Amino acid sequence: MSEKLWIFDTTLRDGEQVPGCQLDTREKIVVAKALEALGVDILEAGFPVSSPGDFNSVVEISKAVEDPIICALSRAVEKDIEVAAEALKFAKQSRIHTGIGVSGYHIEHKFRSTPDAVLEKAIKAVKFARNLVGEVEFYAEDAGRADPEFLAKIVEAVIKAGATVINIPDTTGYCLPEQYGNIIRFLKENVSNIDKAILSTHCHNDLGLATANSLSGVLNGARQVEVTMNGIGERAGNTSLEEVVMAIKSHKEVPVYTGINTKKIYETSRIISKLMNMPIQPNKAIVGRNAFAHSSGIHQDGVLKNRENYEIIDPKDVGVEESSIVLTARSGRAALKHHLKLLGFEFDKEKLDEIYADFLTLADSKRDIGRKDLLSLLGEHLEHAPFIEMKEVYYEGSEGEGGHAKVVLAIGEEEKKSESDGNGPVDAVIKSIKKLIPQQVILDEFLIQAITKGSDDICKVHMRLMHNERPYHGFGSETDIVLASAKAFIDALNKLPVK
Repeated sequence: MSEKLWIFDTTLRDGEQVPGCQLDTREKIVVAKALEALGVDILEAGFPVSSPGDFNSVVEISKAVEDPIICALSRAVEKDIEVAAEALKFAKQSRIHTGIGVSGYHIEHKFRSTPDAVLEKAIKAVKFARNLVGEVEFYAEDAGRADPEFLAKIVEAVIKAGATVINIPDTTGYCLPEQYGNIIRFLKENVSNIDKAILSTHCHNDLGLATANSLSGVLNGARQVEVTMNGIGERAGNTSLEEVVMAIKSHKEVPVYTGINTKKIYETSRIISKLMNMPIQPNKAIVGRNAFAHSSGIHQDGVLKNRENYEIIDPKDVGVEESSIVLTARSGRAALKHHLKLLGFEFDKEKLDEIYADFLTLADSKRDIGRKDLLSLLGEHLEHAPFIEMKEVYYEGSEGEGGHAKVVLAIGEEEKKSESDGNGPVDAVIKSIKKLIPQQVILDEFLIQAITKGSDDICKVHMRLMHNERPYHGFGSETDIVLASAKAFIDALNKLPVK
């Protein structure tokens, strides 16, 4: 049976330690509420003794959110613990996260102390904190490089002192997954009272192994993971929340579940990226711009046939609307056909091959092909016998100041005239043309693109009209925007069913 895996989010504490990513209290509350909506179980709100601002943020976050346990960090120092407890006084559920370094490096070089003195200090800190708040979590800093026997000894002692969660940090990101998993398993097998506490992972990404190490910890018995959104944190960052959660969701054999609403992952990621001014690398797993983008022709063809050919995660599961089929010189006919269909065009194989040849020529000269490029390319391949011809167009006025237009059209064998006022000359011309046709159409899209440079620019206008819920596209080019617009509108009308 699956067990609950507790998600401990430290975006607002460890994540905020990134230079340039500091938030004010108002911004922290926005992030805290987003993390609450995401479904994190524990929210580490700050290190209260470090500054008045951090203290105030923990206080205000405690007031602002309802569901997560609010956690405050402290060193194994009574003053730290007292200040943390004071900052948590408004929390509905509170936890103090206290601890001390346990590796030889920290004991000898950081504290200039002894293992026995560190053990005594750890026990004293946990007992003191236990009398002030509902829960105490103990962190054994640099556990990834600690002596296993001493680590087991201190874990057993702090559990006896009242700690109910034991954090086993790979503080320097040194461990390999097998090594880190072995540490968790060793503690499960060698600490006599381990059943009275939850083991937690806290892994840094210095070797790019934070997610792998955290998952190895879970597979060996850890039931809490300490993570940040987008994997932000000191140096190379922390374990990424979205990576751990989606790895577990994708692998049903992992015997745990989380309470994360995965459909809010992308939204939360973007909120934090924006507020912290911390761009997300395009190829970042789960939340990067390219996480669900395909540009290789082989991959595009496979995804269009069945998404699961190249995607192990449905984009909708993380709040992304759909996969992105990016048109580049590496794209195949399947991708081009897909984009043409989105625009409302379908062609037989022979015509598609012609368009594809021109598409490749264009794609070789541009990094990627956008909607306007595709519409411009299409204009050269759409053939029809015009039922409506523009004979004369007269207009006056300017955009934003009103306009008046008169048009003369040949509709079949009949010549018709009309005139209209509008918001500007383009609007007046379109209204004049509409008076002469029986169909009801809606101008759904209007794009203008310069195709030459200089004082006599030629512009190309693309219009999409909707008629009976179907799109009809028209193109027109002229040095005069009003005339180009009239041509594009009539070009689209000539593709409607004749009445």
